[in-house]
Amino acid sequence: MNSEPGARPLIARVALDVPIAPWFDYRVSPDWAGQVAAGDWVIVPWGRARKVGLVIEISDHSDLAPERLREVIGRWQDGPALPPHWWSLLRFASTYYHRGVGELALPPIPKDFRTPPRKEGSPSPFARHRARRAASGGPASAQVAEPQGHAARALSPRQADALAALATQSGFSVRLLHGVTGSGKTEVYLRWFELLLARDPRSQLLLMVPEIALTPHLAALVQRRFHEQHVVVLHSGVSPAERARAWLSAAEGRARVVIGTRLAVLTPLPGLAAIVVDEEHDASYRQQDGVHYSARDLAIVAGRCAGAPVLLGSATPSLETWRAAKRGRYRLLQMPERIGDAVLPEIEMVDLRKDRSGARQALSARAIVALEAVLAAGDQALIFINRRGYSPVLSCEGCGWVSRCDHCSAWRVLHRLRGEGSGESPRPGTRAGAYRLQCHHCGQSVPPPQACPECGNVSLAAIGRGTQRLEEELAERFPGHAVARLDRDVAQRRGAAQQVIEAFHAGSVRLLVGTQMLAKGHDFRRLSLVVVVDGDAGLFSSDFRAPERLFATLMQVAGRAGRDARASRVLIQTRFPDHPLFAFLRRHDYSGFADHLIVERRDASMPPFSHQALLRADAPELETAIEWLQSARSIGQTLAADSAEIQLFDPVPMTLQRLKDRERAQLLVESASRLVLHRFLEAWLTRLRAHPARIAWHLEVDPAEI
Repeated sequence: MNSEPGARPLIARVALDVPIAPWFDYRVSPDWAGQVAAGDWVIVPWGRARKVGLVIEISDHSDLAPERLREVIGRWQDGPALPPHWWSLLRFASTYYHRGVGELALPPIPKDFRTPPRKEGSPSPFARHRARRAASGGPASAQVAEPQGHAARALSPRQADALAALATQSGFSVRLLHGVTGSGKTEVYLRWFELLLARDPRSQLLLMVPEIALTPHLAALVQRRFHEQHVVVLHSGVSPAERARAWLSAAEGRARVVIGTRLAVLTPLPGLAAIVVDEEHDASYRQQDGVHYSARDLAIVAGRCAGAPVLLGSATPSLETWRAAKRGRYRLLQMPERIGDAVLPEIEMVDLRKDRSGARQALSARAIVALEAVLAAGDQALIFINRRGYSPVLSCEGCGWVSRCDHCSAWRVLHRLRGEGSGESPRPGTRAGAYRLQCHHCGQSVPPPQACPECGNVSLAAIGRGTQRLEEELAERFPGHAVARLDRDVAQRRGAAQQVIEAFHAGSVRLLVGTQMLAKGHDFRRLSLVVVVDGDAGLFSSDFRAPERLFATLMQVAGRAGRDARASRVLIQTRFPDHPLFAFLRRHDYSGFADHLIVERRDASMPPFSHQALLRADAPELETAIEWLQSARSIGQTLAADSAEIQLFDPVPMTLQRLKDRERAQLLVESASRLVLHRFLEAWLTRLRAHPARIAWHLEVDPAEI
């Protein structure tokens, strides 16, 4: 370093995608004095490698000794400027989730923009992508977006009321649009966007959706409404090059409407003017890798930081959102009727205790009769089973061996390989072809044994049904009628999910088998029957949120039927038809069910009447993880000795105890005060980080599952 003797070095505090600390100090060369500023993109040494980081701030001091400070290697001068409100969002999220700024900021950025160049002097990735955009004829700079106009249906009175309420918004606020399925929430979103763009053509609007499968249809709809070049889609399913171009267009302020899944909330949008979170209740908004954040909650914070209004939309809002609206924290907008001539379907329970055919096959006799009637009338049906694969387990009929995963405390699921991802059904009467046993948790896939590994018996039976087996059985029972399937396995092939959806829209597919990917957002006009194969999944779970999730799933999947004037039905197969949940469901009574659950939660002091965090640990042996958590609990009890507001529960194994040969356990922390909980967590984590552990551990704030 060429600084004068006694001169204080210039320090850049850099955010990196590593969990060790919130930021890292690096020395800035005197040659760059005054040229490196907060928000800059820099390349820094990390061990023997290099990393791309973001400068949080510039300082003239560091807690590290001067000889321990390493120097910034380089910087990208042409990286997009990162807006102040984006940094405010990151600082909040870093504090709230007790993780480093870089752990939140860097992962959502496309890999091209956070990969150091291989050679010195190489052009930055930003320059490369701008050159490709220019070569392809794309817009080189921000342009004014104008609405294209709109297949012009008059708004219903309820839609018009909701739009009028949104039109009066200025600055930050949160509103809940509670509209039944088919009430026209999407049209309200887009009309609102038109008003906002007319008010300020250079504003940026964020529309968040929970499922990748929902984005193609929605993107096409938005592109028809607005200039195509001003609409970008951000999710993990697009190619790296497409994602990089879309992200750069959004970050440079050229994209007017950004459609994305949960990662889109952490995209820097300099002109952010409004956020819509569609299906705000959906669990897919919860990030389960890296930092466990709620994209729905961060969307609200993003709106507050940018001074932009936020609209949450759902037919089945989360209890937290519903309670906030009922208490006046959010303004409640309601659309309780479907648009046009459409009416909500009749919901009926099929008692599997009386319909004995359910013991021999997936569908009850009543469901089969209903399917026959639908096909005879030329209509379509959706058969919902939230279990993919061919069969949940392979079992030996002799000794009882089952296909357990060697690496996880779970079954290996039997999968059919033939036609995987195509959405096509095997010919009736033929074998389905090759199979694999696959663990849905660790991903390991092995051929099924020809004989029982324990007793040698060749009589191995596929127990239970998944989407593949149900698809096969329907094709055999209803020959001449096209059957398709939509689940995660199909969606893995690029474009396959959209092909299935388009075929069903076109009417060339009459029966559609699917998982919860089909439960939301789709507007199938010829669909007059929904059959739920197993309505009891999650009905008696140890997770207190299971009834809420089950009700939302069933109401959402039921809402796919009856989108036009024809009569429609939903048959839910259950062994507990008298359960209170089903009584609310028959009446389409979300508000009654939600109020019922809120009373239960209040009486049990569960969220949203308390606030939680989970400390999770994993190790090669369960005893090691439990012992470490017990030690952590002792430290926590010492810190909370003077407070009756913190409760630390005993460590217990997780529901999925073993994952990828690691044994997992957790410790629940709870408090009636969010502020008290976070003060405790900050002090507790400081103590835990000061004592290096030989196990892996992390903290999850507001856990989605216990």
